[in-house]
Amino acid sequence: MSTQRGFFTADQVRAAEAELFTRVRDGVPMRRAAHGLATVVAGELRARTGGIAGRSVTLLVGSGDNGGDALWAGSMLRRRGVAVTAVLLNPERAHAKGLAALRKAGSRVGAEVGTPDLVIDGIVGISGRGPLRPNAAELVAALEVPIVAADLPSGIDPDTGAVSGPAVRADVTVAFGAYKPVHVLAAPYCGRIELVPIGLRLPDPNLAALDPASIGALWPVPGPLDDKYTQGVTGVCAGSATYPGAAVLCTGAAIAATSGMVRYAGTGAADVLAHFPEVVAAQSIADTGRVQSWVFGPGAGTDADAHKRLAEVLATNLPVVVDADGLTLLAADPDLLRDRCAPTVLTPHAGEFARLTGHEVGNDRVAAVRDLADSWQVTVLLKGRATLIATPGAPVLVNEAGGSWAATAGAGDVLSGLIGALLAAGRDPAWSAAAAARAHSLAANLAAHEHHLAGTPISATPLLHHVRPAIRTLRAFAFGDS
Repeated sequence: MSTQRGFFTADQVRAAEAELFTRVRDGVPMRRAAHGLATVVAGELRARTGGIAGRSVTLLVGSGDNGGDALWAGSMLRRRGVAVTAVLLNPERAHAKGLAALRKAGSRVGAEVGTPDLVIDGIVGISGRGPLRPNAAELVAALEVPIVAADLPSGIDPDTGAVSGPAVRADVTVAFGAYKPVHVLAAPYCGRIELVPIGLRLPDPNLAALDPASIGALWPVPGPLDDKYTQGVTGVCAGSATYPGAAVLCTGAAIAATSGMVRYAGTGAADVLAHFPEVVAAQSIADTGRVQSWVFGPGAGTDADAHKRLAEVLATNLPVVVDADGLTLLAADPDLLRDRCAPTVLTPHAGEFARLTGHEVGNDRVAAVRDLADSWQVTVLLKGRATLIATPGAPVLVNEAGGSWAATAGAGDVLSGLIGALLAAGRDPAWSAAAAARAHSLAANLAAHEHHLAGTPISATPLLHHVRPAIRTLRAFAFGDS
């Protein structure tokens, strides 16, 4: 079972392509890619219109190899009875062999998009940077039919997923040979992604996503010889009498994540116990008892007393998750982490990241999260639709949520509790953060589906209630459980 999906930069792909060219005849990789593209387009035509022959497709063709891929794919579709028109955005630099193949198949070159059933985006490829140029942007803006992108949607940075102006928003993207960062960092622009193997030999990725089945297989569940202590005891120092909700959500998530025991320290104990009587509560860190990880920050405050409690937690040799108010305290006093050797996981959103670093995240989120992890020597989970997890010396992990349902007040408190529970069970900090992010986004999507059918919006409480179903779903991926 594969444990992760890798995403490869333009430079990595180009190097792999150069090696491939030494093993196969000239033109073979492009025709492999084009065959895969034509197959996906034919499937889309069949699914959307009920047939292939007699349907029409327009190619938007730029000057690079993606334009060549589109032209070759057009020639293959023409031989299957599809009416194909190519609009050349830079005729003098169109791929010569691909254009000849298209014309030989009986297709035409035109200046107008027309009224096709589907459009293939072959405007730019992995060497392209920046938004669409005005003529291409005008053509794309006028489209009212499905778009299939060749390798990646044009106008989006292949390595960062940054969108700085007009860009294609595809219904389907056909990735050639390898997934690129754009496919996960700008997923809403890519639509469904289909990978077409072309024979590349790829290096170890610097950006990867954990496979859901591998998460389900490694998620801690009680064994026949486990007791409440061996399953992991999670300590939570969150919330307060003023903000008890954060404490309830955070402790509830640790319980749902199958912690053997959750111990709570803080002034929100009454509300926590009202919701979860199984929690063992105390007023202070010192009186909490033995735990195997700490979660600190959500709703904890930023006053002197909160600073003292954070210092106590970080002075232990236990894994610690720091979120929300805890991040504000760290931004003001980074020395709290000085000489700390035990695993530390920081979970900022973009605003908290800026407070920690003194600058905005910027377009290259992968580089930004990696730099913070390296400079602070911690694991950093940068929240977003594509959540990124960086640990010094390791590939950056990514979880694409598939939606923005988790962007709701209190959802971060649930995520922190999940990470803390996995750390208490002895899991690696990067894996814990990435696996928790996956379960969290799945819980949000399950809750959203249920509440959408009921016509009501999602909040953090139904998200929390769907954590256990999300974990069961991940385990079903691994073991086929119902």
